[in-house]
Amino acid sequence: MISRYLLLVPLMKEYPTFVTHLECSETGETYPADQLRGLSDHGKPLWVRYDLKALARSVSKEQLLSRRPEFWRYREFLPVRKSQNVVRLGEVMTPLLPAAKLQQRLGCGEILIKDEGRLPTGSFKARGLALAVAMARELGVRRMAMPTNGNAGAALAAYGSRAGIETYVFCPQDTPTVNVQEIAFQGATTFLCNGYINDCGKIVAGGQEAMGWFDTSTLKEPYRIEGKKTMGLELAEQLGWDVPDVILYPTGGGTGLIGMWKAFQELEAIGWIGSKRPRMVAVQAAGCAPIVRAFERGDRHAEPWSNASTIASGIRVPAALGDYLILDAVRESGGFAVAVSDDAIEEAQRECARREGILLCPEGAATLAALQQELSTGRIQPNERAVLFNCATGLKYPMQSAHGTIDLAQPIDYEAIRRAGSDS
Repeated sequence: MISRYLLLVPLMKEYPTFVTHLECSETGETYPADQLRGLSDHGKPLWVRYDLKALARSVSKEQLLSRRPEFWRYREFLPVRKSQNVVRLGEVMTPLLPAAKLQQRLGCGEILIKDEGRLPTGSFKARGLALAVAMARELGVRRMAMPTNGNAGAALAAYGSRAGIETYVFCPQDTPTVNVQEIAFQGATTFLCNGYINDCGKIVAGGQEAMGWFDTSTLKEPYRIEGKKTMGLELAEQLGWDVPDVILYPTGGGTGLIGMWKAFQELEAIGWIGSKRPRMVAVQAAGCAPIVRAFERGDRHAEPWSNASTIASGIRVPAALGDYLILDAVRESGGFAVAVSDDAIEEAQRECARREGILLCPEGAATLAALQQELSTGRIQPNERAVLFNCATGLKYPMQSAHGTIDLAQPIDYEAIRRAGSDS
């Protein structure tokens, strides 16, 4: 099967794509589709828009079954026009893992964990950056830069190297060491900065003229949303072209939540799903919860969060450019925004690993902590099907040491080994 795919790929010269234009997410002003752009003229994120009627005529659900089990199978929903610009590192469809033991303990409906840690570079950032880099290649970009709390930078470095594009990445100084090492090792020129991700973003924005790089920051270009949109397309397909009752999503910049909401709109427009929508729950850490605060106040924009601090570094985003897009999706869906403590995140991470054998990253564990919390408040009902997004492999993050030691110069104390097993 693999050899068949490898033979087919070089024969494909053009992808069928139905992009019509770019659109300002705030004003609706339109721009040409095949020109390099960052934000709209109003400084707002851009939507990629499609001729959905033509798209619906060109592909069927049945046709998808003959394609690779990867997110490029949704090529009609994506903006890449030439197949040679696609940058592949093995973008598998990520599994939906049932969490039956947690379900039983919590006394709730079905819990499914979408394990995005199976993607290249070990996180869901591969989706957005694969598309961003492919479109950069298509539009002639030779140098890209971004701020990151870790995983996005790793994805940019990997896909940039694969595509032959020079990359520069700026990280807060307390970014997990393994992420920083991964970014640098995969070819990006990498810097640590004594500030937050938004401070790193200012370096990138300020260097566009001097360095000639394209700013690939979250929502400052239109294509990362399209990559993250594939999470919604994939989820709907895996559920038999249905949607869950609730999606709990770890929310920093919020590109994935925004992208999935767009995916569901497009799927309904072509008749593949109905009008039912999941309630979108934006999950943040208590030490950095600007979206939660704005949601609770009824605001459409979120004030920057001061002194942001959490073990879930991926959602430590004090100010999100697309704050209003996140809040719009949450409110339109009938969902909500919720914060959980670092203690609750750590406990959820341990429990999921020990009960289910699934090693969540801290950001993914935040969604489980939120589910437990909101089952008790009643905002999530016991009979609802909930999908939790584990956005990266837990192997990228520090873990508490819990092993014992054995001195081979002494008799083996099996009773002590038994007690250790009972205590754990």
